[in-house]
Amino acid sequence: MDVQYDWIAHHASYAPDSLAHEDLHSGRRFTYRQMHQRVDRLAAYLQRTAGIIADDRVATLCHNSTDNYEILFACQRAGAIQLPLNWRLAVPELEFIVKDAEPRILFYSEEFADQAQRLKELCGIPRLVLKRDGQDSDYEQAIASTDAAPTPVPRALDDIWMLLYTSGTTGRPKGAQLTYRGHLFNCINATMKGELTRRSKSLVFLPQFHVGGVCLYALPGFHLGGATMIMRQFEAETCLKLLADPSSGVTHTFGVPTNFLFMSQLPAFAEARFDHLVSVGIGGAASPLALLELYAGKGLLFQQGWGMTETCSIGTLLSKERALDKIGSSGQQVLHTSLRIVDAEGRDLPNGEVGELLIKGPTVTPGYWRRAEANRATIVDGWLKTGDAAYIDDEGFCYIVDRWKDMYISGGENVYPAEVEDAIYRLPGVAECAVIGVPDKKWGEVGRAFVVPRDGTNLTESAVIDHCGANLARYKVPKSVRFLAELPHNATGKITKHALPRD
Repeated sequence: MDVQYDWIAHHASYAPDSLAHEDLHSGRRFTYRQMHQRVDRLAAYLQRTAGIIADDRVATLCHNSTDNYEILFACQRAGAIQLPLNWRLAVPELEFIVKDAEPRILFYSEEFADQAQRLKELCGIPRLVLKRDGQDSDYEQAIASTDAAPTPVPRALDDIWMLLYTSGTTGRPKGAQLTYRGHLFNCINATMKGELTRRSKSLVFLPQFHVGGVCLYALPGFHLGGATMIMRQFEAETCLKLLADPSSGVTHTFGVPTNFLFMSQLPAFAEARFDHLVSVGIGGAASPLALLELYAGKGLLFQQGWGMTETCSIGTLLSKERALDKIGSSGQQVLHTSLRIVDAEGRDLPNGEVGELLIKGPTVTPGYWRRAEANRATIVDGWLKTGDAAYIDDEGFCYIVDRWKDMYISGGENVYPAEVEDAIYRLPGVAECAVIGVPDKKWGEVGRAFVVPRDGTNLTESAVIDHCGANLARYKVPKSVRFLAELPHNATGKITKHALPRD
């Protein structure tokens, strides 16, 4: 049996006084020795007090903190599966996930006490544990009151470590089962491409119920013995200050385009430089070329990447050496990964042709939790159908064109909204935009742009349409423009296009 080794215990033995992680909200800092001790006691509590056995689910409903990583590694030692819950969901949405996954315990932050109690009543969760960011609470008492070591539960690499539910923007969410093997190989891939070492310090601001908040680059850091700095939630001003200040010690981070867009609109961005950062990844949604070029002028060459919850994050990553001449590409497949581009019948397409991206490798989920039908439809002979429209050039660089579901057909021509959005972002005065297809009697579908103007600007519909007409083929030009004060976003900052009006 391929056994998963205990990274935290290893570093507690070899570098006990090295910083493991720090919580910016509470000011708490833990060395690997301290983290190891807390994880050990928490795992013992799970087994002896909460009655957790192998493969039981352990849920969390919390803002970002060091506690969440302690719970993750305690799950490993107790043989359990961590179930991070999206705190932005309404109780009925959470109810579906909890009833589907059936956790035996729920750790929750005090600001989510009402939701936790309601879920206990609706779903019959046996035990609730209150967390208060290091202050006196059920959580801290559980750690302090347990001094015995947990009973070892060997974990094989193909065992499930985490259950992450997809956003469910196109239907009921599905729980992607992420294995120890998947996380291990993602750590290897991230380390190689992101140039991580045990001296690296990663800033995490994506939510820890999201694959990016766990895998980029917290787990690779824990694997190597590096440090992780945790923001409770993304705050553009704080994040910009930390990234632009060499004295913060931050070397690595990862975010979605919206995070970096918001930072670029702050007054302090004008004087900011990022030359000292080792690696900054960007992905999760199409990245406007104008945004990539803006940061390049500040000394930051984004390592644009592509991945999914179902792939433990990284599937492709652009090296810094090719960040400029391949700007806009999501990079090449990482070492332990294979990619294909196929047509609607599953036939391989030649380089340069757009089709659906398929991925295969040890990071890919073995399937969705209790979703046999979805597994048969999504994973064929080990190849995961991603739902992304993409092409690969002659050098093996992958370009994500858009989500298949976002593409629309106007007059028989395929239109990829990301291309139109990129053109709109180049128009001065645009803070944010999104494009969708809407029904049209003549053309079948036409584009509709939603634009958030920058403060103090006076954009008009004709200005947006004329700008697109000068930069795009006629069939790609939106036929209407609506101006909004803000666009809808999910918890990670991605624009939720299904919430935009189509009437």
